Amino acid sequence: MKHFSALCAALSTSVLHLARLALAGLGLVVLYGVVCRYVFNDAPPYVEQVALILVISVAMFGAAAGARDGGHIGLDSLVKVLPPLLRTLTSAVVDLLTLVFTTILAVGSYDMASSTLHDSIPTLGISEAWRYLPLMIAAILIFVFAIEHLLGLVLRAHKS
Repeated sequence: MKHFSALCAALSTSVLHLARLALAGLGLVVLYGVVCRYVFNDAPPYVEQVALILVISVAMFGAAAGARDGGHIGLDSLVKVLPPLLRTLTSAVVDLLTLVFTTILAVGSYDMASSTLHDSIPTLGISEAWRYLPLMIAAILIFVFAIEHLLGLVLRAHKS
């Protein structure tokens, strides 16, 4: 478990760095587009599509890192007052539901990427499938992080 957790920590850190880079890139692309439009009156046609892919990347990579660290939005007021066993069971149910959701997300984004593989984003000249890559990566990572959480719950339950 120690090695698996170390791997998950490295993956989470890496994907968080990717989210940061995508956010910085988004800021630069939007700034470039605004300057070109309002200073030079010549907006590049690809800025909007690049920005869209970067927004998706920021959101999904940030969500993956947040899912591992428990930084996602949660309503845990009730859960905090539950007895330890029910708290553990609630966490397990949340992680199991996360596995189901991320499986659906990964399969759905893969299907969408496959169905749009031969379609092109006109202003970029790349496949529409690129839009779905961040979703697939994030879904797989969140799935792995949910497995890590479940294994941690099982190991803690066995120790007590």
